Amino acid sequence: MVIYIALDDKNGMMFNRRRQSKDRVLREDMLNDIGENKLWFNEYTAKQFEEVLPANAVVDNNFLDKAEKNDGCFVENMALAEYTGKIEKFVLYKWNRVYPADMYFDIDLSAAGWKQESISEFAGSSHEKITKEVWLREV
Repeated sequence: MVIYIALDDKNGMMFNRRRQSKDRVLREDMLNDIGENKLWFNEYTAKQFEEVLPANAVVDNNFLDKAEKNDGCFVENMALAEYTGKIEKFVLYKWNRVYPADMYFDIDLSAAGWKQESISEFAGSSHEKITKEVWLREV
């Protein structure tokens, strides 16, 4: 599975059970990446797609247990370390700022044997600059 996750500069994900931020252009970029593959997320994340739920979306609170090879998973409020054996790729979206956080991304990708494949930047709808990092497992 391919993990999509948005992080602040300190790898923060959530604060007080709420997402730090959201961005329409980020969601569009993720959907372009995923193409026709399934996009899994939980009920909390489904609220980001209030306007239109993508046709390939699967909403399930246990999606990390059910997602298969090449499926995209948009993760906002879940720990990922126990799923690293299933994960093929990470796509990290960085907000390029620090937000209050009490939940953090729980994997040090470099230390865990992942290699950064690419890095790019784009302007978001709510952020002047979003950095996109793609990480693959080192072979």
